[in-house]
Amino acid sequence: MNPHQKFSTSPLEMVRSIAKNHQLIYQMAKRDVIGRYRGSVLGLTWSFFNPLIMLAVYTFVFSVVFSSRWNTQSDSQTEFALALFIGMITHGLLAECVGRAPSIILSHVSYVKKVVFPLEILPWVAMAATLFHSLISLGVWALFYLIANQAMQWTVIFIPLILLPLVFFTMGLAWVLAALGVYLRDIGQMTGVFTTILMFLSPVFYSADRLPENFKTAMYLNPLTFIIEQARDVLMWGKLPNWNGLGLSMVISLLVAWLGFVVFQRTRQGFADVL
Repeated sequence: MNPHQKFSTSPLEMVRSIAKNHQLIYQMAKRDVIGRYRGSVLGLTWSFFNPLIMLAVYTFVFSVVFSSRWNTQSDSQTEFALALFIGMITHGLLAECVGRAPSIILSHVSYVKKVVFPLEILPWVAMAATLFHSLISLGVWALFYLIANQAMQWTVIFIPLILLPLVFFTMGLAWVLAALGVYLRDIGQMTGVFTTILMFLSPVFYSADRLPENFKTAMYLNPLTFIIEQARDVLMWGKLPNWNGLGLSMVISLLVAWLGFVVFQRTRQGFADVL
């Protein structure tokens, strides 16, 4: 790689890179997903069982051991499990992609040193693989919701719009962490702690409405809070999205994505020297 080569940090370049390399992203993400389960007896079936097992464990701990209920007027463990699962899926989308980001360049050193390769798409590859697993998890959720309620809320059609800001926000973090992970190897150790803390500081196991008023403002500074609550609204309660909040969330997420892209593009010139 030419150390003096300049890489565009334009928002248009961020979009152009996805459009130009979408087939490459697809093929690499497909290889990533298949490779994860290569050699196992159940293969891709594990992508179905993994969220199911975690759902069963968390539901047992919180709704049976701690006797938690989602709605104070309802004793339904099924409702709690379904609401919990939405929180887990949403948090997992961010956590998996962010957790992989610091090592994603380190695991593709040959692309840095030997070939001309659009390195900026590597976080997109991780995101595409993560979205595949999230889609499987949503399918599991929908199956159990149908069994419990015999019908789906029509507002489920809005779930892609709800998750879109989270995708771009996560990509911004992923680009920054991918760049920093090349120079600071400890970043990879820190992200696991960060995502675990974020899980308990987000309304994954509880509803934000049940928090005391003086905690709600701080809770909504967490970008996951709005997305998780909106996902539950459209999937479980049949409510329309908060369009104003969704629009603001999208603007902020695009700004974060672009800033992350800028950091990545401006630091990538030194990757070859460090690696």
